Amino acid sequence: MKDKFCGGLEKFLSRFPDDGLYAPIRYLLKIHGKRIRPLLALSVCKAEGAPFEKAMPAAIAVELFHNFTLMHDDIMDGAPLRRGRPTVHEVYGESSAILSGDAMFTLASIALEDVEENVLAEILKIYNKTSREVCEGQQLDMEFESQDDVTIENYLEMIRLKTSVLLACSCAMGAISSGASKERVEIWYRFGEKVGLAFQIQDDLLDTFGDESITGKKVGGDIISEKKTFLWLYTKSKGMLPINLTRGLESTDKITQITSAMLDAGADIAAREKMMGYADDALNALYRLDLTPTHHKFFENFVSSVTERTS
Repeated sequence: MKDKFCGGLEKFLSRFPDDGLYAPIRYLLKIHGKRIRPLLALSVCKAEGAPFEKAMPAAIAVELFHNFTLMHDDIMDGAPLRRGRPTVHEVYGESSAILSGDAMFTLASIALEDVEENVLAEILKIYNKTSREVCEGQQLDMEFESQDDVTIENYLEMIRLKTSVLLACSCAMGAISSGASKERVEIWYRFGEKVGLAFQIQDDLLDTFGDESITGKKVGGDIISEKKTFLWLYTKSKGMLPINLTRGLESTDKITQITSAMLDAGADIAAREKMMGYADDALNALYRLDLTPTHHKFFENFVSSVTERTS
């Protein structure tokens, strides 16, 4: 199905030039990851008994929107690498990256013009809601950088908005495209939301404890920038976070010191327990859908792949 999606995406992109405004877009899309969000949309549509092609416009839109957020996030974070390759702003400059990101956001909306008319209003409603929420989540993430009173609950709401709702939207749009009932759409949304929360906590773990040669990202990036991750906040809540840290200092000693404090506080264990709790919530939603054994196993394996991923 991944090949089918890539073919559909390429067919859509063929409507537009390869150069100028669109060159950074194609650059980023060529260093794509696992295409989790669009494949969720297509797979949910198929699991609901409809041809997966019905969800192709929604799948293309959600992938373009996701990559638009990555392009702009990398600028805001000053990230030099994305999936092991130079970020768009490093290659094309910040101004071009901002403008091409804006264009990618517009392309996502254009893709939705191909959604079947009988479900278009519902698709647009959840897509627009999700677009707004993702921006709200990013704003919270930035605000947290200068706040000292961020709680774990604040953090979990931030990642729900910034990361989780887009996976939820992907599942819901796949279900809507299939013609599923409102109740089933809501269950699929909950499934995606809980998977998304588990996904982000695993992302936090990989940033601190992952293998740089596998993740393609510098290990300890969150520590260097003092991001308020679950690991950071849990360690702080236990009174074990080293004080008098120097913000922005890229130091191996700093990474080593704080990583050690996180391990001593049991933050890694607590994070994995929280992640597995969300995974269990996702599986509970899955059981309510009463899918065929083949489809149930597919989504069950997907949840496992999220909690066990190494990149």
